[in-house]
Amino acid sequence: MVEIIKPFAEWCSAIIEAFGIGIIAAFAVYSIVMSIVRLLKRRQINTIIKEGRQNLGRGLLAGLEFLVASDIIHTVAVNLTFETIGVLSIIVLIRTFLSFTLELELTGHVALAKRKKILSNQGSMPVELE
Repeated sequence: MVEIIKPFAEWCSAIIEAFGIGIIAAFAVYSIVMSIVRLLKRRQINTIIKEGRQNLGRGLLAGLEFLVASDIIHTVAVNLTFETIGVLSIIVLIRTFLSFTLELELTGHVALAKRKKILSNQGSMPVELE
């Protein structure tokens, strides 16, 4: 059974990793092309840079999610040792930090600390997070 699952997991991991890389590359090209189009339309340079960075950041966030999924599949299904689990932990930690900082850069605030009203644990009193 392991002989069947291991090659399948390797292929799945490789396909998901390629998809993540493709997303990052596609968003990079899209960001560059759209920046050039906006530049030709004589938009303000600050707006062009901001929108280009946001497009690229969104692509990086999406691509990183697929790369993390690929690493998890590869580590758990293909090569499960304490060393690979440690390496996976470090990779996931670094990529999570990158995702966190990219989200902060794109939106200007932390996703969990958005100012919005939610119901408290009692379910009746609205509370505002800061």
